[in-house]
Amino acid sequence: MKTVMVTGAYGQLGKCFQKLAAREEGMDWLFMDSSEIDITSTRDLNDFFKSKRIDYCINCAAYTNVEKAESEKEKAFQINAEAVKNLAEICKKNHSVLIHFSTDYVFDGTANTPYSETDPINPINVYGASKLKGENYIRDILTDHFIFRTSWLYSEFGHNFFRTILNKAEEKAILNITTSQTGTPSNANHLAQLVIMLIKERNTNFGLYHFSNSGETTWYGFANEILKVSDNLNKVQLNKDNSYKTIAARPTYSVLDKTKLLEAFKIPLKPWEEAVRELYKSGIQNY
Repeated sequence: MKTVMVTGAYGQLGKCFQKLAAREEGMDWLFMDSSEIDITSTRDLNDFFKSKRIDYCINCAAYTNVEKAESEKEKAFQINAEAVKNLAEICKKNHSVLIHFSTDYVFDGTANTPYSETDPINPINVYGASKLKGENYIRDILTDHFIFRTSWLYSEFGHNFFRTILNKAEEKAILNITTSQTGTPSNANHLAQLVIMLIKERNTNFGLYHFSNSGETTWYGFANEILKVSDNLNKVQLNKDNSYKTIAARPTYSVLDKTKLLEAFKIPLKPWEEAVRELYKSGIQNY
């Protein structure tokens, strides 16, 4: 039986793993949050790995507040980079596979075609820079790893755009949503399903991959689709906004090329619109 440790287990991606793990057999799951293990502490990690034989470490822990990262740079780098270095080192020492998640924000957004894993990286905000440093630590330290860059992650859990739009619809709010950024929404459940599949198959196609659903849209298009599938289009005022101001710079184009992922793992990627519809229909009771 494989032992799978999940850090950051009570964030939205961690909760997706918890939900899906309940349906799986033949794996011993250890769901950990920061109150149970501090991944910024090498002592904590050493003690924990001594007490358990960890076959896979899935790192869902991250500093994800893009805006606050600009003023909390040290904290963002501590969690997204230095803690990731600790995990890579402990996984190497214990012959564990590390599975880690990164972001489309490692790119500057100046392209007009989807970014591949080999395209130049150039983050334009602190969050992207901290995630890139974490990626680099893993590649430098550990061979047995999977890094999945993803974009616009959402689910029925936690704080994300999908849930925010549904909540605003309940309030009959006026929504001014930007059209100045183009990317692809990613259903976090689909990402968790892929990772579980890799573990079950004992896949060793280690390396860096891009993951999202297929297609592309703007945040306005994403909001419009959420309102459409939830029958809320006529209940709110949805306005296009091409001058939305943020503290952190955002890439204007960050669509990810999934060719490498598709060739390595032979999995279908659902169109982002279908993924939104699927989540709403299956998870509405959670909102």
